[in-house]
Order: sequence, then structure tokens, then C-alpha cells
Amino acid sequence: MINNEILKRIKLVVFDLDGTLINDQNQITDETKDRIFELEKMGVLFSIATGRLISAVVDFADQLNINVPLITLDGSLIQRKPGGGSVYEAHLPSKYVKRALKLADQYLLKSALCHDAAIYFNEENALFPQLMDKFGAKFKPVFSYENYLERTLEVILVGDNSYGIKHAARKMSFPFTLGIHTSYYKSESQGGNYYLELRKMGSNKGNGLKKLLSHLKIKMNQTAVVGDWYNDKSLFENDSLKVAVANAVPELKKMADIVLTKTNNEGGAAEFLKMLIDAKKT
Repeated sequence: MINNEILKRIKLVVFDLDGTLINDQNQITDETKDRIFELEKMGVLFSIATGRLISAVVDFADQLNINVPLITLDGSLIQRKPGGGSVYEAHLPSKYVKRALKLADQYLLKSALCHDAAIYFNEENALFPQLMDKFGAKFKPVFSYENYLERTLEVILVGDNSYGIKHAARKMSFPFTLGIHTSYYKSESQGGNYYLELRKMGSNKGNGLKKLLSHLKIKMNQTAVVGDWYNDKSLFENDSLKVAVANAVPELKKMADIVLTKTNNEGGAAEFLKMLIDAKKT
């Protein structure tokens, strides 16, 4: 059982977004907003740690008056607004971006480059925005990728069969490339397309949290993290106060200090915030 003294010392709350802070209608409830505003008046800071790109997160941060940098793209970018100053950026070496684009041409795959400001796609990949599940992200067409090879945070390749994607993934993995993390999956919501995401190795929410805390000069045991999914596990592998919503995967619940009784659709975020408010008022 978590006592009030642990809750009282919390100075920062970091929420996962999808499945945690927002409901399935992509909304933050009024109750959650009101409790965040109340805690902000008490001096508590808030941030978001998400797999989304920064351009798909700033609106939520604006709704909550959050000024703290946001952990986006699973820790690859820590920044408050697209194009603004960054706490951390995990850029892919341009030689590996070129290699990925060459493989896309070889295996007839669609490609796009994710930067902090937007996801860039050229004329050959004009359908790319319709192929992606990058909720709310800003897409921008460009004539050529030549001027966008530097400062790439993620390369995305898409194909309608697994052959090309699997071969591209293999040729972007060790020993062909060093320090690159590959993520391969099939999206049922996009007509069964296959996806390959390429990022710099070591970028995850947990490492992003450590960098954010160093920037804010806040201790890990003064921080609460709230999540629901597998990519939140690294957030829970530390001395923070770990909170899982009721809809969280079993692995995350086992790691949690607090398992809430409500899901993201039932106000799970607000349930934890009330606990925090009650403790700080005693």
C-alpha cells in the first residue's frame, strides 16, 4: 500500500498518452484536466511519454498548459514544440538513412522520413499519409529526400507483402549496420500492410525519462509514471512511483506500485490524480 508520504513528495507526473491519459475517442476528460490544473497550482509538473511524434502531441500538452519538454517517439526526441529547443534528439546517421531508402527502392517499398517538424514524403510516396497509423502527425510533401537525410529521427518503410520488409529489416540489422533498432510489424487496420521502423538504438521511454529528470533537476523517487502498454515497461524499470491503469497489460501491472480500478475510458488518470491531490492536502 502506498502511503501519503510517498505521494506528497511527487513533483512530476509523466503520462503515457494512448490508452492512459486519453480515452479511445482521443480525448482528455474534463475531470482529468481539472485535477491537473489543481495540481499545477500546487507546484506539480506534468509531461507526456509517447510513441507518437511531437507534432501529434503538442495539442494535448497545450490543453493542459504543460510547459515541460515531452518525451516523444518512444524517447527519440525530448522537446516541447516542433522545431523548438530540444533536451535530446536521437538522429539516425545519414549513411543508414541512405541505405534504408536504397533498400526501399530495391524491394518496391514506400518510404518516409520522420523529423521533429513533420513526416516527409516525396512524389514517389504520395500515398504515404494514407498508409500510416501516426495519429495526428504532420505530413509534408517534398521534391526529394536529399535535403532531409540529416536530423532524421525515424525511417519508415511500408509494403503490402512481408518478403521485401523482412529482407530490408535483415539488411538494416547487425552486422550490416550498428546502433540501429528495427521494429517490424503488420497493421490490420491498414489493409494488412507490413511496416519497418528504424530508429537509433537505445531510445526508449525509460532513458528519455532519465534525460528529462536531469534537465529538470528532479529525482526519480519524486516522479510518478502512468502507463498501460508494453512500450511503457522501460518507464517502470526505475525508482519512480509506478502506476498502471486498469486496462494495462499484465506485465505492466506486475511492475506497478499502484494498479488503478478504472481504465482510460473510465477516468483512470483522474483516479490517480485524486489520490495525489488528497495526499498533498493532508
